[in-house]
Amino acid sequence: MSGTPRGYGQFCPVAIAAEVLAERWTPLVIRELLLGSVRFNDLQRGVPRMSSSLLARRLKELEFAGIVERRPGAKGGPEYHLTPAGRDLLPVIEGMGLWAQRWMRHDLVATENLDPDLLMWDIRRNVMSRGRLGDRRLVTEFHLAGAPTRKQRWWLVFDADVVDLCYRDPGFEVGLFVRTSLRALTEVWLGHVGIDQALREGRLRLDGSREDVAAFRSWFVLSSLASTRAASIGSAADAV
Repeated sequence: MSGTPRGYGQFCPVAIAAEVLAERWTPLVIRELLLGSVRFNDLQRGVPRMSSSLLARRLKELEFAGIVERRPGAKGGPEYHLTPAGRDLLPVIEGMGLWAQRWMRHDLVATENLDPDLLMWDIRRNVMSRGRLGDRRLVTEFHLAGAPTRKQRWWLVFDADVVDLCYRDPGFEVGLFVRTSLRALTEVWLGHVGIDQALREGRLRLDGSREDVAAFRSWFVLSSLASTRAASIGSAADAV
């Protein structure tokens, strides 16, 4: 019916908040901003199934709502930063994730929700914020059985304090091979299955020198919402 108001028409604070936050994809965009992504391409990599046009629209809506501020980037092009109101959404987004870990555990690893793009991007950014290997270069190649054919092989290139995620062979000698399935790595990442258990059961295999296999545990940091740690993503938000 024409003339129907877009909002809920209620003074209830939950209703007013839902008018902004309950739009499709909006909580995920806020999640990416809380985790430190500020450039459009990085935001897109965190929501790979969201179209570029819809992402641009949601960013404009969040800017209009006073949650996001658009700024000139140091390297050219715009950057998107959370305002104080946006940063105040941390416990809301964190609470949603922890609630799903507790009550929707099976749905998290349902076949239709397994996403190699998000999984590998998430692994890479946690390495960026928490893991360091010194000055030596290490190339780690992931083999993800069960992923779409073109997304079964990924490379992480550690070079000093820079970590690159590659979709194609970067041409460097590989020091560590991680062989697993998309489902198994997702379960490990979420904290549903421990690394030791996955190794014992043969669901995760690490091939490389003793040094590089041992280093895996230092840089492979579980998801910030891994249920085994009930972790907070506050440390990532502090860097925003």
